[in-house]
Amino acid sequence: MKNLGILLSRRGSNFEAIAKSVAAGRIPNARIAIVISNRSDAGGLAIARRLGLETLVIPSKGRDREQHDREVVAALQKHEVDLVCLAGYMRLLSPWFVRQFPQRILNIHPSLLPAFPGLEAQEQALAYGAKVSGCTVHFVDEELDHGPIIVQKTVPVLDTDDEHTLAARILEQEHIAYSEAISLVLEGNFEIVGRRLTRKIPAG
Repeated sequence: MKNLGILLSRRGSNFEAIAKSVAAGRIPNARIAIVISNRSDAGGLAIARRLGLETLVIPSKGRDREQHDREVVAALQKHEVDLVCLAGYMRLLSPWFVRQFPQRILNIHPSLLPAFPGLEAQEQALAYGAKVSGCTVHFVDEELDHGPIIVQKTVPVLDTDDEHTLAARILEQEHIAYSEAISLVLEGNFEIVGRRLTRKIPAG
């Protein structure tokens, strides 16, 4: 059984989708060991408590980044977390944090990276005139929205879209993509050469 650690700051819809996939067996041999937020008012905490999951608030406001990260890492290690999943976690992880979980931290971003990294990705896509957008699940490294790509899903950008309608359709695909990516990583049946992640072909 693999232990997942969820980090979130907001409503937690991706976390809820992950929890449903775990419960339904779509992410086999996994359990959510801990849900951690840097904000006590994060909606995802209420969802986690309703599901009977252990939660922890580690406030970040006004604190040194690495000091806060050390506290979060200590909590993840205490719960023997195998894979860290960022689900709307609105903090950049320090390089030290990333080094504690090499290729064991996942993030999801609402664009087809490397296009439109950072905040307001949907607004960036509309402003640029993109005809296709989507979402990307990737490993977290020491650069923003940069690590090797695990899963991507595409969404057409409609002429009638604004950032809200586009974001809503992308979010539907995020919920699917994240569970797929977690399953793939936990299976371990892949290799990374350079930036390219490929599934290993079984021998014989």
